[in-house]
Amino acid sequence: MRKIVLTTILTALCAVQIGCIVPIYSSSADVRTRQLIYVSEGYRHIPQIWERVWGLELPDLATPYRTHGGVI
Repeated sequence: MRKIVLTTILTALCAVQIGCIVPIYSSSADVRTRQLIYVSEGYRHIPQIWERVWGLELPDLATPYRTHGGVI
């Protein structure tokens, strides 16, 4: 019985947090647009963060031409 009650409470809390029961965004089109713009501003920087984490923006150290390697 305790498992059923705890599962029901957990499911209800998750549903409220996700936005299934209580909508995340406003029903007014103007307010909803402003909210979506504010949310998407954070997502715009994800590719730059991804490149910085994986070091993709670093210059390529391999030269496109052969070098001698010795002292000339």
